[in-house]
Amino acid sequence: MKNLEAAVEAILFASGESVETSKIARAIEQDEKTTRKLIHSMMDRFEQEDRGIRIVELEDSFQLCTKPEMYDYLVRIAKQPKKAELTDVVLETLSIIAYKQPVTKLELEKIRGVKCDHAVNKLIEYNLVKELGRLDAPGRPLLFGTTEEFLRSFGVQSIADLPPVSLMKMEDFKAEAEEEVRLTLDV
Repeated sequence: MKNLEAAVEAILFASGESVETSKIARAIEQDEKTTRKLIHSMMDRFEQEDRGIRIVELEDSFQLCTKPEMYDYLVRIAKQPKKAELTDVVLETLSIIAYKQPVTKLELEKIRGVKCDHAVNKLIEYNLVKELGRLDAPGRPLLFGTTEEFLRSFGVQSIADLPPVSLMKMEDFKAEAEEEVRLTLDV
């Protein structure tokens, strides 16, 4: 029985949302009545023990949740700011997206000369970049653009408020990029 309880707990924990009784029953190879009885037994024990979690029943489903008396601790964690670290690569990718949006990964990679999956994923994780839709072209590639969080973080009201890039700087960037490509090819 302990093994079945551990299986139910793992199922509810891993799913992160409510799971229908019938699905749990199939997974642990028990009938629904036995499964419901097992889960209700677990619910009682979780309430009696000094634990931070509980199982709640929602219609014909069950979900693993935090006990309400633990919410203050969760709020303290949630209020701790997640430090976003913008490396040069991530910052360069963000700059290209900001000035060229909407832009595809292929366009980014063409400009940067290297793959940029990691940088784009980090920017999405930091909520500085989001998917804007798909380009109406073969393969329907994703289009990326900046978010409101980007505007807040960089202190601008709109993309139009971004500082203009001077032609002189553009030439410097182009020369740097060409030098990087030459160095990579020489290696």
